[in-house]
Amino acid sequence: MKYYVGLDVSLQETFITIINQDGKMIKEAVLLTEVNSISNYLLAQDIKYEKVGIESGQLSIHLCKGLREVGLNAICVDARAMANALNARINKNDKNDAYGIANMMRVNLYKGVAIKSDKACQIKILLGSRRQLVETRTKIVGTIRGLLKIKGIKINSRYLNGKFSIKVLEILELQEAKDEEFEAIKFSIKTLLTTLKQIETSLHNLNEEAIKQSKDDPDCKLLMTIPGVGEITALTYKSSIDDMTRFKKSATIGAYVGLTPKQYASGEVNRQGSISKMGPKEFRSMLYEAAQSLLIISKKKSRLKSWGLKLQKKKGSKKAIVAVARKLSVIMHKMLITKKEFCYQ
Repeated sequence: MKYYVGLDVSLQETFITIINQDGKMIKEAVLLTEVNSISNYLLAQDIKYEKVGIESGQLSIHLCKGLREVGLNAICVDARAMANALNARINKNDKNDAYGIANMMRVNLYKGVAIKSDKACQIKILLGSRRQLVETRTKIVGTIRGLLKIKGIKINSRYLNGKFSIKVLEILELQEAKDEEFEAIKFSIKTLLTTLKQIETSLHNLNEEAIKQSKDDPDCKLLMTIPGVGEITALTYKSSIDDMTRFKKSATIGAYVGLTPKQYASGEVNRQGSISKMGPKEFRSMLYEAAQSLLIISKKKSRLKSWGLKLQKKKGSKKAIVAVARKLSVIMHKMLITKKEFCYQ
């Protein structure tokens, strides 16, 4: 007799359902969302489980790795694909969701999600911290520019690269000399500038660490032979793909990262839409920036750039950059498989 387990995971508690190969419920329980709590309960049943299903989420990597360490066949499944089936039930609750997940594991109606290695998770945390600081810096700069416009002060966008704080301080000093009531405004803006400086210092440290890790990684050094691909892009690509062998064909990377067109075909209707944007957003953004740099900034000639420029004349700049980004994702995967540098000709 084969047995299957479905785990409906929430932040505090996890609902567990065990069923047999006929779909009959054997046991169910509510436990704390901790690896030891869940693994001890499952192992105490003295049952050999065929599959243990967990929906993808923030805790899924930690739980899957912990359950696999004790010998359980934990499988992380795509929550988006699973949601369509679970939402079809009239009554949606944790109990029904756990049974639905277990039943999906039984009939193989699920889409598995790869669990990243510890090294890839470390890089993901580093890049995630960096991304948050970049977004916060952008918001503070925008806030300062917006607040100063109340007093009719406009700061040109050319000062945004490194000289923003200096320019703002110069304007504050000049404005205070003209307006005696400007002191309170100056205090508020300088407080934001102090926070901005701290963020830029932290961001600089994270950039240094990311650059160090990319330079120490032979795969990242290989990817950086591509014009337009820098340390952050190479590190993002390496950590996002992680295990290169999980993709049987390099051509499938474009669909994974969400750079292929959506399609709707039913009966006589067959529509091609814009790109799906279904993959990791940061991964896709980095590829787009690399493609843009290759086409516009890089002076080196290559077959890829020539192809992109021809497409640009026919389809426009944005579509050409997206197409080059998709090709870059495929080429980078092939490079990491073959361990060969970028070919310009």
